Amino acid sequence: MKIEVDTVKGFRDILPPESLKKTEVKKIIEKNFQLYGFVPIETPVIEFDEIMKSDDAQEEEAISDRFRLRDRAGRNLGLRYEFTFQLARIMKMNPNIKLPFRRYQIGEVFRDEPVGPGRFRQFTQCDIDILGDSSLDADQECLSAVSDILKELRIDAEIELNNRKLLSSIIESVQITDIKNAMKELDKKDKIGEDNVKINLKRYADSNQILTLFKLMEKPLEFFIENAFDGAEEVEELMEKSKQQGIKLKFNPFMIRGLAYYTGNIFEVKTKENKNTIAGGGRYDKSVGKLLNKEIPAVGISFGLERVAELANIKVNSIPKVIVISIEEDKLSIKLTKTLRSSGISCMMMKNPKEALEYANSQSIPYVIFLGEDEVEKSKFKLRNLSSGEEKLLGEKSIIALLKK
Repeated sequence: MKIEVDTVKGFRDILPPESLKKTEVKKIIEKNFQLYGFVPIETPVIEFDEIMKSDDAQEEEAISDRFRLRDRAGRNLGLRYEFTFQLARIMKMNPNIKLPFRRYQIGEVFRDEPVGPGRFRQFTQCDIDILGDSSLDADQECLSAVSDILKELRIDAEIELNNRKLLSSIIESVQITDIKNAMKELDKKDKIGEDNVKINLKRYADSNQILTLFKLMEKPLEFFIENAFDGAEEVEELMEKSKQQGIKLKFNPFMIRGLAYYTGNIFEVKTKENKNTIAGGGRYDKSVGKLLNKEIPAVGISFGLERVAELANIKVNSIPKVIVISIEEDKLSIKLTKTLRSSGISCMMMKNPKEALEYANSQSIPYVIFLGEDEVEKSKFKLRNLSSGEEKLLGEKSIIALLKK
C-alpha cells in the first residue's frame, strides 16, 4: 500500500530557524508573565464535549469549529479550542483555590476551521487571566504585561478599547431591542464596510434608528461620560490607569469581540502598520463561575505565539553557539565541551575540520574552536569568528567570557 507522506491539511512542521525564533519569543513571553505574578498551569488537550459547549455556542465560531472525538467507551470528547472554558471546570473541581488567582498558560489549541495563508488548525495560544478581582487594576495589569512583551519583541502596536456595557447602552438608547444581533452586525464593519452593515441592520431597526446609532458611535468618549452611558466611566478609568503606566489606549466603540461571554471592558492589540489583530481579551465575569452557579470576576488577554513570533524583531541565538573541533584531541575536547555547557554555553563536538566548518556555515553557527596538538602545547584554544574570519588564541576563562556575551 502506498502511503502519502505529507502533513494533514491545516497542520505543519516548524523547523529551524523558525523554531529557534519561536522558542526565544516564548521565553520572553513567559518571563514577562512571571514578572507580573502570573503562575503557570497546564490542562488536558482533550475534554468532554459537553464542557466545551456553551449556551450560546451558535454565536461563537471557535466553539462550533472544535474537533470532535469519541473514545473506545463511546464518550463524546473534543480537542480544546481555547483555555478559558477550562477555567470554569478548574474552579468547579478546585473550589478552594485562593483568589485572586493569576494564571498563565502557553499551549496548543485546535480548531477545525478553513485554512489559509498564516491560518492553521493547530497553534500555540498564550493566555493570562486574573480571577476573583473585579477592580480595573486587574484589567490594567493584563494590558501592561502584554505591552511590555511587545516592547521587548520590538513590535509596533496600539491597543484599542471598548466596553460591552457601553455598547449595549448605546444601542438601547436608540430603541433597538435585539441588542445581540445588532452587535453581531456592527462587528462586521471592518470586513464588509459601513454601508453593508447599515443594510443588514434593517432586519432589526428602521432607517432613523440606524442613522442615529451611527451618529452616536462617532461621538467621543467624553459625550458618553457626560450623558451617563453605562460602562463609559470604566473605559475612562482604564484609560487613565494605563496612561499612568505609559500606555496609550484608543477608544473604538465599534469593537465587539466574543459576543457570548464578555461583560465589561474589551480590548484588542493591533499592528500600527496594517491594523492586523495580534491579541485580544477583556472582562468576562459570568463565565468562570458558571459551573458553581455563582459569579466570579475574571479578566484576561490571549494571543497566538506563532503570530507574535512572526512579527518579533529580535536577535535569535543559534544552537549551538560554538563547535569544538577535535583534531585528534578527543579527551581534552570532551572536557572543554563539559566546561562550556556548565557555563551555560551551547556547544557540540566534531572531528573533521572541513565537515565542521561546512556544518557551522550552513546552520549560521557563529564560532568554532580548534583543539589540536599546537593548542595543547600552548595551553590555549583557537577561537574563530566565522562571520569576520578573525582568530584568537585564548585561555579557557577568556573563551567562556567572550562566548557568554
